[in-house]
Amino acid sequence: MKLGLGLYRHMLNRQHYDFARQCGCTHLVVHLVDYFNKGNQENKNDQPIGDNSGWGFAGDPEKIWTVEELVQLKKEINDAGLELEAIENFDPAHWHDVLLDGPKKKIQIEKLKQIIRNVGAAGIPVFGYNFSLAGVSSRITGDFARGGARSVGMDGVDERPIRNGMVWNMVYDKNAPEGCIPEITHDQLWERLAWFLNELIPVAEEAGVKLAAHPDDPPMPFIRKTPRLVYQPQLYQKLLDIKPSSSNTLEFCLGSIAEMTEGDVYEATEQYASNVAYVHFRNVKGKVPHYKEVFVDEGDIDLIRILKIFKENKFDGVFIPDHTPQMSCDAPWYAGMAYTLGYMKAAMKLI
Repeated sequence: MKLGLGLYRHMLNRQHYDFARQCGCTHLVVHLVDYFNKGNQENKNDQPIGDNSGWGFAGDPEKIWTVEELVQLKKEINDAGLELEAIENFDPAHWHDVLLDGPKKKIQIEKLKQIIRNVGAAGIPVFGYNFSLAGVSSRITGDFARGGARSVGMDGVDERPIRNGMVWNMVYDKNAPEGCIPEITHDQLWERLAWFLNELIPVAEEAGVKLAAHPDDPPMPFIRKTPRLVYQPQLYQKLLDIKPSSSNTLEFCLGSIAEMTEGDVYEATEQYASNVAYVHFRNVKGKVPHYKEVFVDEGDIDLIRILKIFKENKFDGVFIPDHTPQMSCDAPWYAGMAYTLGYMKAAMKLI
């Protein structure tokens, strides 16, 4: 088991690589999508929250991540004494019509295929994704963690429809016509996912890349009048069964799974450990639609027990604190991450 850190695009520099090493990390999971691009965000070092206008603006639909820039990024990370384990999330500019079943979906799936080929050519083993229309939504911020540390939570479902030109919490077309995206059923969204996996998994296999699916966050059956896919633990199996492959894997988010209203996070970990590419290691109190994110050592999940299950299943992947409460000091993100990584490193040594 390996200790890693997730970094947003604006954090991909030597300062943050050194911070990761100082905290005992050996691996990184990076975001190349700029979630904060021209958006109404409170804090670029905290996880994106946003409002009804979305997190920010998607990138350039004509520019995909090249082998050359991925190799250069990997070299910079290696030079800092770290390994690049995964890239997390496609840019909505590259796949909005894949999600929406729009007229450009066949053009866009070819771009996704080339991205995966480029990732494989650069020697990056994993690509994480979240197949969702509303994305990470319906969350609020507050002093929810121990000592009044600022964190995120949920207190009810956002039922506002998604306006045209937006998907996955980002604006991909600022000139889209007035109105909202059409309402669809769960079956229709599963059909879109099946098409996506059947097109992309063979390419991932050839490229030597694992595609890793994140569960819905928050795990509700509907958010913003759109259906969700993996909002209960058993639905992960449905995703795996669509296209059985060593390249069809899971981005295992412990917080999202613990928030689900059915099942058990320990049983789910036991069931899926052999299909996991990497783990989002965080803790929560409560379940949807009312939960709060808290420090790793104060939530509902016994994370030591989780680590033991992964060890028993011979899991050798990376654990990252995808996000954590912000501590009351001059560097809230750094302090929160350092605290969490210290706990994780000690816990791994303990078992």
